[in-house]
Amino acid sequence: MTTLDANTEPRSVAGTRTWPAALGLMRRSLVNITRLPSAFIPSIMMPVFQAVAFSGTFFAIIQIPGFPTDRSINWFLPLGVVMGSGFAGIGIGFSTINDLEGGFYDRIRLTPAPRRALLTGPLLAALSRSTIVTAIVLLVGVLFGARPTHGVLGIVPLFLAALGIATIGTGWGLGLAYRFRDMRAAAIMQLTIFLVIFLTEAQTPLFIMEGWLEQVARINPFNNIIRLSRLGFLDAPMTFDNTWGGLLAIVGIGVGALWFARRGLDRLSDV
Repeated sequence: MTTLDANTEPRSVAGTRTWPAALGLMRRSLVNITRLPSAFIPSIMMPVFQAVAFSGTFFAIIQIPGFPTDRSINWFLPLGVVMGSGFAGIGIGFSTINDLEGGFYDRIRLTPAPRRALLTGPLLAALSRSTIVTAIVLLVGVLFGARPTHGVLGIVPLFLAALGIATIGTGWGLGLAYRFRDMRAAAIMQLTIFLVIFLTEAQTPLFIMEGWLEQVARINPFNNIIRLSRLGFLDAPMTFDNTWGGLLAIVGIGVGALWFARRGLDRLSDV
């Protein structure tokens, strides 16, 4: 007979326990949308408002020589999607804070579910929410004149950027929630998402920026994610040279954010 350490579990058992628990947590998060729509509707209305309002207010931006599209909605729609997906991710952090304050999270931690399920479930929920937000903003954008310049294939980079930002937002939001364990973390979550996205070429192209904003945007890795999201809506070729920077930023920052969340969960378990 094979002797197992007390802290070791068979691989097959661990696998069968992780996914049911993760899927259960994901379903709970999605069901909460119908139970408390007021907590989710703003994450849809805000990116829709951004895309429509910015494209209408700053429609003359397309007259700048060298501007990469002749439709202002093509420029601002991806920004709305990325922002909405980021908030879909940190929205999971808000929910986790509520669970921590209400005692529900303590009950989850007493179950035999592996710790990775406590991260995988919320992440799956955030990706699902991001997909909903992206689809709605894209539909509204098309109604207001947005047109992918590479056909259906042009939507792929938009969804990749949205899911990547949702992953980053989830890891960051959970990590802060586990460390603060109250609503003090909420303000930090929102502020950082706004800062890292708007300190890019979110509103104007990099080549017309001046001063410190241009310098910050040039080294901000989130700028590559913004570029990836817009790739299918601009007059630029969809080549590996135009996509690898965004994909690398998603993988690098996403892994770091999820590691931050896991470290926070481990610290929470030690309390």
